[in-house]
Amino acid sequence: MAVRTRRYSARDMTVLVIGLGVAVIVNLGLIWAPTLASIGLSGTDWNGIGPIEWVGGQNYHDLSAEYPPFWSAVRNNLLWLGFLGLVATPFGLFCAVLLDRRLRLSRVYQSALYMPVVLSLAVVGFIAQLVYSSDYGVLNAVTGLTVDWLGDSSVNIWVVMVAAAWRHVGYVMIIYLAGLKAVDPALKEAAAIDGANERQSFFRVVFPTLRPVNVIVLVITVIEALRAFDIVYAINKGRNGLELLSVLVTENIVGEASRIGFGSAIAVILLAISLGFIVTYLSQLFREER
Repeated sequence: MAVRTRRYSARDMTVLVIGLGVAVIVNLGLIWAPTLASIGLSGTDWNGIGPIEWVGGQNYHDLSAEYPPFWSAVRNNLLWLGFLGLVATPFGLFCAVLLDRRLRLSRVYQSALYMPVVLSLAVVGFIAQLVYSSDYGVLNAVTGLTVDWLGDSSVNIWVVMVAAAWRHVGYVMIIYLAGLKAVDPALKEAAAIDGANERQSFFRVVFPTLRPVNVIVLVITVIEALRAFDIVYAINKGRNGLELLSVLVTENIVGEASRIGFGSAIAVILLAISLGFIVTYLSQLFREER
């Protein structure tokens, strides 16, 4: 029996071209064009008004040698990434596994855990001030302590990461919960028949099937950690121990002393760090699948 191939009419091709064309143009205009512009501007000295002066790698040299906030920001971003990846993400997976067992009032728990996700990090920052403030904070009032949680540069990054993780856990939980719902129950039954306990069944049977979900969670975690800006800016404008690369980019590009080339160099480094994590993991994943 001959297989009929569908022929697209001129109208279908027009709709297809317009639909793809708009998406490609928007993607190029809003993502790739600013990215390439930042890479080019990172080698210049420009205040946004005067002539552009090419300085090559001078901005990167000044960042590493003559700009102390830079290394503090790099450390804080890596701490942020490590905390979300090693603490918040596993806890979100743990919550998803518990809710997948259809506990009593699981819908209530799921809603409570997911509720912070609907809040922006700026709102989470204001909530963190209500909790951690040394003057009117709930934590000091309940415990009787007098710790300046947000003003002490040795502890404020940790308490802010806890606040950010509060939101991240719900996001990860709902993604893993959707992945667990899609796992074939026959796999668990076969593992149980083979004598595997619940722990062995999860790590040897269920978790390997969640590999596509793990990729999504990894990308989300890296993006969340490296683009963090709202919460620290809402607390103290990203200063006194809360320096982040995103804050330094904003301060140098749209701050009082506009240094667009210098800020673009920080943005390029932020891009390189994020791509480094994502590309390394994806390359290993694709190599294993081959």
